[in-house]
Amino acid sequence: MVNERSVLLKKIQKYDFALKELNLYLDTHPNCRRALALFDKYRSIKQAAEAEFVSRFGPLTPEQSADMNRWSWIDEPWPWERS
Repeated sequence: MVNERSVLLKKIQKYDFALKELNLYLDTHPNCRRALALFDKYRSIKQAAEAEFVSRFGPLTPEQSADMNRWSWIDEPWPWERS
């Protein structure tokens, strides 16, 4: 059985990689409309995947910690240790 958490995390990583590659391309081709459109598309998809991940499994980054009563980011296990 495939772990849903792992599948969603891989999806986030895939779109993050695509965004980094597009970022490098756009640094040298800033007027490429196709690359700009792809960057916007993948950014939206990644943001939606991250929002789903956070709601189901907890934050990936400190900025995604929603607990305003205490700094819960430090609660164990760390995000990369969760299974």
